[in-house]
Amino acid sequence: MRTDLVSEPGDANRPNEDFAGVGLPASGQGGCVILLDGVTPPRGATGCTHSVHWFTSRLGGALTELAVSGRDLTLPEVLSRAIARTAEAHADTCDLSHPRTPQATVALARWSADLVEYLVLSDAALLLQAPEGTVTAVLDDRLARLPRSALATDALVDANLRNREGGFFTAAADPSVAARAVAGTLPRGRVRALAALSDGATRWTDRFREGDWADLFALVAKEGARSLVDRVRGLESADREERAFLGPGKTHDDATVVFAEL
Repeated sequence: MRTDLVSEPGDANRPNEDFAGVGLPASGQGGCVILLDGVTPPRGATGCTHSVHWFTSRLGGALTELAVSGRDLTLPEVLSRAIARTAEAHADTCDLSHPRTPQATVALARWSADLVEYLVLSDAALLLQAPEGTVTAVLDDRLARLPRSALATDALVDANLRNREGGFFTAAADPSVAARAVAGTLPRGRVRALAALSDGATRWTDRFREGDWADLFALVAKEGARSLVDRVRGLESADREERAFLGPGKTHDDATVVFAEL
């Protein structure tokens, strides 16, 4: 197996809120990829004394341990248990019912000698390449399908859409959201390689339209994860004045890419 992992903060003066990891069971019969993109809250109270990067580190560590050792668990079960374990770590000190309690988007993949399992929650992305080269994007597009008017303010989103039916779901403090993830399995022979990406890296395709998902995958496979992140940074900097692609959003976002050739 060959892997390539790059994670870069959007702002050198702020902690990187993404988490990424690769796990290899001691049996040597498979592996897993874990990617979390921490959700940066707006200014104001979150009900929690902990930072987003504290949360993604905790949740990412739990996911890695459970994905590797809990081979009898499905990926939704792995995510559910990891969320519960992380919630227990700060339930006594924090208001976990607050809509802005620390949370993250998720992309998981795990493979054995026979199967490849996948899971995506919210706007992270997982790309799967078949032996003949076809690339399939596993996406949770609920957030992208919401009308812009419904996303006009943070208050509207938090009151009506965040972790609510008819809106979108993230990994926060409620283990039941794991059942809302886009998840499935494929025969091991149907996946040659895969890539997990945070939305700071998928901007190359979904914001700047430099190529489709297959083009993005080919770029990472040929030139490496570093090349994709560098290209995104160049596009972001060029767009700084016109704001034609990024709109009022932040110029740079944490960008993480994990590539694995099975």
